[in-house]
Formats: sequence, C-alpha cells, structure tokens
Amino acid sequence: MFAAARWFPDMERRNPVQVKFGKALRKHRKARGLTQERLAELAGLHFTYIGSVERGERNISIRNIDALIKALGLTYKQFLEDF
Repeated sequence: MFAAARWFPDMERRNPVQVKFGKALRKHRKARGLTQERLAELAGLHFTYIGSVERGERNISIRNIDALIKALGLTYKQFLEDF
C-alpha cells in the first residue's frame, strides 16, 4: 500500500476506466493551458468536480463528457485517441 492510500483508503479501489479518463482529461486540459477553474467555467461545471474526475473519483455522465470535450475544443475522436 502506498502512503497516499492511508489518507484516501478508496484510492486503491478506483475504477481503472475512470482513472484513465481522468488522466486523459488532465493531459488535454494542461496542453491547452487551462486551469481546472477555467475548464469548469467553460463546461458549466464546478471546479471541484473537475478535480474529482481527474483523480478518477467520479463515474462521469455522458452529458458531462460532452460538455468537457466541447470546452476543450476537441472532437470525441481526438479526446479518445489517448484513451
């Protein structure tokens, strides 16, 4: 068990698909120079939600996936190339 797991016991039980999606989201957000706050504003979501998605803590809805991909200025294909 790694050190962070002591503070966040559910970390080891996160769904691998959610974690992978979150990593792809963070990569695209940072590549565009966006903060979590700015991406949230563009997508009509709360910035704490963006952080929890990036950490793989959320089972994100299709509606929110759509909002995030559009806010990043990507197509689904472009986003999913890293997936």
